Amino acid sequence: MESKKTPHSPNTPEDAIEKVARSYTRIESEIKKVIVGQTHIVEQMMWALYSGGHVLLEGVPGLAKTLLIRTLSNILNLHFQRIQFTPTLCRQT
Repeated sequence: MESKKTPHSPNTPEDAIEKVARSYTRIESEIKKVIVGQTHIVEQMMWALYSGGHVLLEGVPGLAKTLLIRTLSNILNLHFQRIQFTPTLCRQT
């Protein structure tokens, strides 16, 4: 006999969606404790995180790019290492 999962059964797609939504909200609220504004950037970074993508942050100094990534790495208990690219690193031809 085939068993049907009820809305209260563990491991249903609905449970997975709810778990992702809770983690998104929790991570976003922790970031907002440190980063004021930058809502669009935070959302895009979170989309990339959840979709397994990559993010390249570009911008003028003072936009809290490094602080944002450092904060995310602290929240997720990840290793943080910054790579800074400057025009002086380009090979002169």
